[in-house]
Amino acid sequence: MRFLTCLTEEHDLALVGLAAWFCLVGSMITIRLLDRIRHAGPGSRIAWVFLGGAATGATIWCTHFIAMIAYQPGVEVAYEPRLTGLSLLVAIFGSAAALHLATRRWRGSAALGGALFGLAVSAMHYLGMQAFVAHGMVRWSQGYVAASVLFAVALGALAFDRAQGRGRFAGQWWATGLMVASIVLLHFTGMAAMVVTPFAPGIGQVGSSTATIVMAIAVAGVGTLVVGTGLATYILDAQARSDTRRRLRELLESNVDGMAIVQGGAITATNAAFAALVGDGAPIVGQPLSRWIADIATAARPDRLTQLTLTALDGSEIPVEVTMRIDPRSSCPQTIYSIRDLRARIAQERRIAHLARNDSLTGLPNRTSFLEWLSRQTGPDSPHRAVALLSIDLDRFKEINDIHGHAAGDRVLTRIGERMKAALLPGEFIARLGGDEFVAVMPVAEPDDALQLIDRLRDAIGAPVTLDASGIEVACGMSVGVALWPRDATELSALINNADLAMYRAKASIAVDACFYEEEMDKTVRIRRQMVQELRTAIDRGELAVHWQVQEAVGTRAITGYEALLRWTRADGSSVSPAHFIPLAEQSGLILPIGEWVLRTACAAAASWAEPYRIAVNLSPVQLGHVDLPRLVQQVLLDTGLSPARLELEITETAMITDPVRTIHILRQLKAIGVSVAMDDFGTGYSSLSTLRSFPFDKIKLDRSFMAELNGAPQSAAIIRAVLTLGESLHIPVLAEGVETPEQLAFLREQGCDEAQGYLLGRPGPLPVRVEDAPERLAG
Repeated sequence: MRFLTCLTEEHDLALVGLAAWFCLVGSMITIRLLDRIRHAGPGSRIAWVFLGGAATGATIWCTHFIAMIAYQPGVEVAYEPRLTGLSLLVAIFGSAAALHLATRRWRGSAALGGALFGLAVSAMHYLGMQAFVAHGMVRWSQGYVAASVLFAVALGALAFDRAQGRGRFAGQWWATGLMVASIVLLHFTGMAAMVVTPFAPGIGQVGSSTATIVMAIAVAGVGTLVVGTGLATYILDAQARSDTRRRLRELLESNVDGMAIVQGGAITATNAAFAALVGDGAPIVGQPLSRWIADIATAARPDRLTQLTLTALDGSEIPVEVTMRIDPRSSCPQTIYSIRDLRARIAQERRIAHLARNDSLTGLPNRTSFLEWLSRQTGPDSPHRAVALLSIDLDRFKEINDIHGHAAGDRVLTRIGERMKAALLPGEFIARLGGDEFVAVMPVAEPDDALQLIDRLRDAIGAPVTLDASGIEVACGMSVGVALWPRDATELSALINNADLAMYRAKASIAVDACFYEEEMDKTVRIRRQMVQELRTAIDRGELAVHWQVQEAVGTRAITGYEALLRWTRADGSSVSPAHFIPLAEQSGLILPIGEWVLRTACAAAASWAEPYRIAVNLSPVQLGHVDLPRLVQQVLLDTGLSPARLELEITETAMITDPVRTIHILRQLKAIGVSVAMDDFGTGYSSLSTLRSFPFDKIKLDRSFMAELNGAPQSAAIIRAVLTLGESLHIPVLAEGVETPEQLAFLREQGCDEAQGYLLGRPGPLPVRVEDAPERLAG
């Protein structure tokens, strides 16, 4: 009742209302500044504490002073200025100390700071009351004094605690209400503790005179200015912080990686990329980052890449790469996490690793994987007694590429690869080395065990493959060579080489498509390699020579020319048949320098003859496929001085089949130079009539095999007649090779053959020293 009586009967309620409004606004600003101080950086914290102390001290002092002016004790009153000013300083510095303590980062600091605030308010109030001078006797009630201090300390502690707390009955509005209550209860309970008994009238003011009211309003205005300054500063800072947060959001959203900012153990901001990682719709802000990345607190380190696992909202696990940076500028440091989704990169790395070890077209293991597998199967720790290596080459695959195109060839390889992989049993291995070359590896107990895999692969490869929607089907065959470890070789390179040798034997065979390695194969290869090495140096050693075989007109026996034939005589006097070394020269590429040497040597020799006989020089298919052949022939003719009309170049039908368009183009260039072109070995090719139709040859040379079978095979005589008739119809002269008996020559004369060549007319040999009688000597 004393509290209510003091409030309603001894105060000017208008000024009480002004004080209450001032207390409410000031308390609200104080609570907001408390939050700002708590998040201030080390550099700005002292400034914010001072500003908060000034605003808070001014709030409670002005509230107290206006309420004191509103007090009407019925006697003259006055205020001692020094104590009044001292009470303002106590309010400001006490509030600053309370705000500083309340915003520390240890448990209970908020409540302790609030309690200190209550004590500061109490000290300010009762120090101000000491400045109150009344013309009467002042008596105090200790109970009311203790209650007022208790109200201030308890409600102040609760207000500061709720300002920084979470959950129910927490937040700025609850804290503001509690702070207003602490100030109001302190003041009016403290005023109720004071009883003034009037003396005789003396100096001072009585009640609420007009001057007193004006002073109260002036005090309120000054206080408002102080508090308004604090409020304006807070608003400007809040705007700056808002702009900073906006720029931070823009920066976060511009990053393709997931970004999360953690402060005080909880997420304060993220971007859309992080939300997409954890799952749209999941509550993120306010949650700990460890909810999605469990080990981030212990595993992540500043400025270091760490690979962790993020668990999304749906439970799926996502590999991520996390980097973090700590921003220590605020009293509550914030940590910025960059979280990169590694699924695409891991998938790409797996693809790169797959391509490094597997064929990009068929998906089968490649050469690298094959060598690793074979080394494990044949290594010292191998559990197998024997291992079979199969070298596989597809037959007729080149025809598919040439006829249907490389895209069709790729589809065939892909389909065959799938079938071969499906045909494997556990412990078996297959790989593609490139093109149409494959290898397979399997453990065996007996050599014939490899035949089981060969049969399965034969079925997989030989089955037709449909190329496209048109229904065109193609089929390949295979040639397989088998080498056994350790029987055939103990080193990997030798084992692979032996399997290849067996495969080449199978490819050359007509009867079988699979061959096992035999030691004789290796011997043959060594002999061939040795011959190639000797052939490389044969020109420099002078072991190669050009021999000549005469060509005569069948009717008159007149010499029409000579064919240049290459002969190889080793230094030890042994001769090597052209049938042996010419194929080796073609396979090794040596035919190009050897062929140029033969052409240049033959032309130079013929240019020195007294008689302008024509010479015939054979061209290999390898030479014919060389783009510089016409230029070479023209240069040789210019260098040797031989007339182009005296040079005849002989080619076989096989040379034209490989690339007819290109070959005909080169032959036309040769014809343009002025040399003549003859078709050699006519009748043994694949498309003689179409070849004659596509290019106008200057001569047809009938293969020697028909002359050899002339007496024993009536069909040969019929073929010779047909060729001679064909030549006559096309106005192309025909030369018959291999004439060795007078009966053969007589038959050719009867049938009207133009020219002949053979041992009967003259064996190949070097030209005599005197060229004038060379024809007679060669014909002998």
